[in-house]
Amino acid sequence: MKVIEHLANATGPLISFEIIPPLRGGDLSSLLAVIDDLVPYHPPFIDITSHPAQVFYEETPQGIRRKVKRKRPGTLGVCALLQNKYRVDAVPHILCQGFTREETEDFLIELNYLGIDNVLALRGDDNGYKKPLKEGRSANDTAIDLVKQIGDMNRGRYLEDDLLDASPTHFCVGVAGYPERHVRCPNMKAEVRNVAEKLAVGAEYVVTQMFFDNRHYFEYVDLCQAAGITAPILPGLKIITSKRQLTTIPASFYAEIPWELADAVEKAKPEHVEEVGIEWTSRQVRELLDRGVPSVHFYIMQESKAIAGLLGKVGL
Repeated sequence: MKVIEHLANATGPLISFEIIPPLRGGDLSSLLAVIDDLVPYHPPFIDITSHPAQVFYEETPQGIRRKVKRKRPGTLGVCALLQNKYRVDAVPHILCQGFTREETEDFLIELNYLGIDNVLALRGDDNGYKKPLKEGRSANDTAIDLVKQIGDMNRGRYLEDDLLDASPTHFCVGVAGYPERHVRCPNMKAEVRNVAEKLAVGAEYVVTQMFFDNRHYFEYVDLCQAAGITAPILPGLKIITSKRQLTTIPASFYAEIPWELADAVEKAKPEHVEEVGIEWTSRQVRELLDRGVPSVHFYIMQESKAIAGLLGKVGL
């Protein structure tokens, strides 16, 4: 079922999760254990991140060697597991960064064959490696371009114009929203305009980047609605579980961590940081639910212990 249908049919607020594939050569059992922990909460859909190739440098007897490799392949396999073993709708992330349009089309065809109805279209982070385009290949520069490509496939238009009677796909497309402004946007007005353009070319719902102050989300929704946006905007939340995240989260996701939360984490013993994070996020969830959000999306990655404590605390 499509995400937009899950939201329309819901009789109460939904919860969804985002997970990450194992590292190359890693054991899938740890991720399966995480999924086993999440499924009892009946998420209608689970997002699976996607990762392009990156450049790595390693020292060898012959000197520094440059290597290009995908650190976390496996998105397609995890999607198949979710759909067929767990009967949970998978939402794979589709990226511009690091993939050609031709690779994207192939991936979407494979997803379509698996019966996967949902994708989240993202530009992707700039990891310092720009994939060279071979002759005859092309790339999407922005998420708007990517949404257009998926929309074309939904209308039976593929990259090869000579494909006659090509079967249309039926993807429900989600996109990202940034309550604290995307780093590439000069201001919030430009951020909202960017989201509006993605919705105008075929996206159907928005999932926000993680935030730790609900005021950012409510102000963002108000700005979107003032711009005529009526699509569901799902709030994305992350539980702080370590002191290290006070620096890694702002650096990686450009999300502000409020002083009250940061101070409590700094003062807590390492073994108690998770409790602080759960308490803070539970307050966020209660306020969001009180304000009638359609769904809450949790960034889990590969750690499910904290979410159990949170959902028990807020009664979900």
